[in-house]
Amino acid sequence: MNQPITLTPIGTVRNARKEPIDDGWDAIESVIALDTARFGPEALAALDSFSHVEVLFAFHLVNDDKVNTGARHPRGREDWPKVGIFAQRGKDRPNRLGLCVCPLVGVKGTMITVRGLDAIDGTPVLDIKPYMKGFAPRGDIREPDWAAEIMREYW
Repeated sequence: MNQPITLTPIGTVRNARKEPIDDGWDAIESVIALDTARFGPEALAALDSFSHVEVLFAFHLVNDDKVNTGARHPRGREDWPKVGIFAQRGKDRPNRLGLCVCPLVGVKGTMITVRGLDAIDGTPVLDIKPYMKGFAPRGDIREPDWAAEIMREYW
């Protein structure tokens, strides 16, 4: 169960955001540049027929000593409940993985332009998938009040 998994990034995020600031991501346009030693434009064929993509990436700047494996107050706010690392989406997670659904702005060659990707410049991208309604959650979605409050300024 604890066998390491090796992942090789498929590309890199290029954008103006250099620091992992928590809010205002919707204003950020990013280019995901594929690793052209491994991928040509054919890897992105027909991706532009989708409105959104899911981007899986690595929080590459989180140091080992910052990784949280227990519970904490989201964003350090003591007025919010202390919740387990798997009950939140913070960057200091055990495997440092981020996931974001982004509007697809365009595809050109081996470059994908998206809006609202909450990853900073230089972030390694591990995978890209088209967003399909059939994979959206089924049924009602519920979340605690603090989670909705976090997202008020995020996008």
